[in-house]
Amino acid sequence: MPDSPRNPEAGRRLRAARERLGLSIREVERRSRSLADSKQNQEYYISHAWLSQIERGELTPGIFKIYTLSTIYQYRLDEVLAIFGIRAGDIGREQIRQPLPHTHLVGSAEPPEEIPRAAVSGLRLERTDLVSRMFSGLGRLEADLFPQGPGGASVYGYVGTKDFTLFPLIRPGSFVEIDSSQRKIERTRWESVFERPIYFVELRDDYACSWCEEKDGSLLLIPFPQSGCRVREVRYPADAGVVGRVTAVMMRIAASRERRTGAAIPP
Repeated sequence: MPDSPRNPEAGRRLRAARERLGLSIREVERRSRSLADSKQNQEYYISHAWLSQIERGELTPGIFKIYTLSTIYQYRLDEVLAIFGIRAGDIGREQIRQPLPHTHLVGSAEPPEEIPRAAVSGLRLERTDLVSRMFSGLGRLEADLFPQGPGGASVYGYVGTKDFTLFPLIRPGSFVEIDSSQRKIERTRWESVFERPIYFVELRDDYACSWCEEKDGSLLLIPFPQSGCRVREVRYPADAGVVGRVTAVMMRIAASRERRTGAAIPP
């Protein structure tokens, strides 16, 4: 079996984490033994000699011992992996680069962890907004739900439950990915409505997700023809700023009957 590559920086960071918690190497060993016993698997056990070697950068732990370190040091598993140079958020992007020939399920059948109730109690889901603003009190939630692309230019938006601007192309309650490096309104022709660029726009007191056209110092927010919504005209750039172009959509296509004030949308 080949020797583990030396990683003194990872060892230094783990030692700093342990000392910050006021734990001795012997205490980590004791706690790991208790965890291993509860799991009935000694792979979770970390001896004092083994931890000393990790902290000197001489060993790289396996997945069971990374789990133990995550538990004892009160880190998320992906945070411990990152110490050793493994970015869990890159997995989805790497999977896209390794396409499979057959249609298949992505991910596990286990339900995702529930967002704390307190975090959503004050949300105004009827309004279109940026995800980072909606969940500003949850710190890293946006990064956890939507890993950044290679350039780090993506931000994420939410289409409010009363925003029917692009219905049924983009349904109310959808999440959208926005490439913030594409802020210039394109003037070229497109073959179909599916190729027409969609933009996420910041207004004075609101956000909008729509097709856009520039016209004599104004920005026209163009709705989908069948949406029943009107074209909105705002001063540009005085009263509007383009956040970026929408590059991906995550939305529900089957649910209970969707309604808006004064009108029912047929299923």
